[in-house]
Amino acid sequence: MKALTHGIATFFWVGHLRPAPGTWGSLAALPAGYAVAYVAGIWGLVLATLTVFALGLWATAEETRGKAEHDPSEIVIDEVAGQWIALFPVVYGASMMGAELYRLWPGWVAAFVFFRLFDIWKPLLVGWADRRGDALGVMLDDVIAGVFAAVVVIALAGLAHGVLM
Repeated sequence: MKALTHGIATFFWVGHLRPAPGTWGSLAALPAGYAVAYVAGIWGLVLATLTVFALGLWATAEETRGKAEHDPSEIVIDEVAGQWIALFPVVYGASMMGAELYRLWPGWVAAFVFFRLFDIWKPLLVGWADRRGDALGVMLDDVIAGVFAAVVVIALAGLAHGVLM
C-alpha cells in the first residue's frame, strides 16, 4: 500500500527529481494532460483531473499521516491537478476551433508559466489553502492556482485574438 500511495503522491516518482520538484511535476503533467486531451477531449481531461484530485487527496493524506511536514516537496500530484486545470481553456479552445492541440502551444506555455507563478507566489486564496496544513490544503492550493492561471490564459487568448481590445 505504501508503494502505491507514494507512487501516486509523487506522480510516478517524478517528485524525487531535483531541483524544484514542483516544477518537474508540472512539466510531467503537460505530456500526460496532452495525451488525455488527445484521446478523450476536454471532458476526458476534466474527468482525469477529478480522478487525480481524489487519488491525490487520499495518497497525500496517507503519505503525511503522523509526520510533522504536511506538504513534503516530493508530493507533486497536486501540481498535476492544478496544471491540468490551467490547461482547460487551451484544450477547450482547441476543441471549439477544431484545431490540433499542438497548434495552441502558446496557451500551453502560458498555462505552465502562470500556474507555476501562482503556485510559488501563493496569492490570496492559494495562500489560504496552503496554510490549512492538511492534505486538503496541499491539493486545494494548486487547484486554486490552476483556476487563477486558467483565468489568465483566457484573458491572454482574448487579447491575442482581438476580443479584449
